[in-house]
Parts: sequence; C-alpha cells; structure tokens
Amino acid sequence: MPLQILRVGLLVSALWAQTPSVPSGRPAPAVSASATPFARGETLNYAVNWPSGLGLGEATLKAGGGEPGWQFEFHIDASLPGFEIRDHYRSSANEKFCSESLEKEFVHGARKGKEKVRYDPQKRVAERETTGGGKSEVSVPDCVKDGLTFLFFLRRELAAGRTPPAQTINFGAPYQVTATYSDSPQIEVGGVRQPADRVQVSFRGPASEHTFEIYFGRDPARTPLLIRAPFPLGTFALELVR
Repeated sequence: MPLQILRVGLLVSALWAQTPSVPSGRPAPAVSASATPFARGETLNYAVNWPSGLGLGEATLKAGGGEPGWQFEFHIDASLPGFEIRDHYRSSANEKFCSESLEKEFVHGARKGKEKVRYDPQKRVAERETTGGGKSEVSVPDCVKDGLTFLFFLRRELAAGRTPPAQTINFGAPYQVTATYSDSPQIEVGGVRQPADRVQVSFRGPASEHTFEIYFGRDPARTPLLIRAPFPLGTFALELVR
C-alpha cells in the first residue's frame, strides 16, 4: 500500500509540473489560440460621456458578416452645442483578421471627410480613395489590419492569453500600433463593480499620435467595458450600456 501511494503521489506531481502557469493578475485563457471569443451578430451599445460623467451621446460597436470572414462597424454620435461629432467606420476582413476593405466617414465640427480603402494582398498595397481628394496607394504587408479590425483581433488575442506584438496597421495611412497590458483594476460599469484588464493602445502615424485606454471584461468574449478615446474636444469615455 505505501508503494502504491508513493506512485500516485509521483504521478500527481508530474502532472502538476506540466500545467502551464498564468501570470499574476491576468486571467487564464478562456478560448483556444485559434477560436474567436465574440459571436457574429454581437452589438455593443455605449454611452458617451465626459470623464466627469456628463452625457454627450451614444456609440455602437458591431461584429457580423458571413463565415468565414467578418464585417465590423463602429458608429458614434456625440454632438455638443455648436460642434457636431459623428463618426462611422465599416471594415471587412477574412477569417485571419486580414483587412479587405475599410470605409470611413466623419464630421468633426466644420471638418468633414469620407474615404474608402481597399487592401490587395497580392499586390501588397492599400488603395485609398477620398471624396474630392483623388486616389493614392501605399505599400502594406500581405496581411494588414485596419484600426477597427485590430480592436477585434486584440480581443481574440487577449482571450487566448496573449498581447499582440507591436505592428503596422493601415487606417487610410500607416500607423504603428502598440498594445500594452497595464493592470487589472475593479471598475464600475452600469452601477456594477467588476474586474477588468486595462490595456493602453497607442497609435503613431505620419502626422499624429493617439493613445486609447481600454478596459476589457474578464468574460470569455473579452468585452470592451470602458474606452477612453481622444477626440478634438478632449478625451471621451465610452461606457458599455447593459
């Protein structure tokens, strides 16, 4: 009997030694490395506020499209007296989160713009067409991500227990993007306190640099609970509405 107990103990110790550890403060992967944590048809609604809590408008983030590819969409309407802010982005990507097209339309006060970008993986170029501004091409990798697709790609990587490396994305122009895990605070969303993972996402382009602060939920879908994003009038807070 003692010999049998010793054998069982050695077996348990061996299995324990082979179990991968999870870094302190960060959740264990909820999905496999290749699975997608969010579902087609997902619609997330946000209240847009000043950091003080003053309501400014609303925003919507969507994931859809037919298999195996994806279509992502983001819309924000956060107008102030005398200054209208209305952005609408729509992108399509394949199952590997390689962008295929991007449409952008925005109104920031007197500034307005509309453009389309098509990504050609064979030629490795992004073809950009702006309303009233002509056409242009820029070289890109054979699997490039636009800014909206990168957000959903980031969710997939976090669900698999990873933070993606720094890379160049294309959002009409090339941007160097870096996602950095910060910490795991308790935040209040919709009157409910819950744990979240704070990630700093920095974009550096040819003429601008911005940093977004995103709090991802600990749920399997890694839902963005709170986003602090820079706009012409200041930093807005997008808080998930349950």
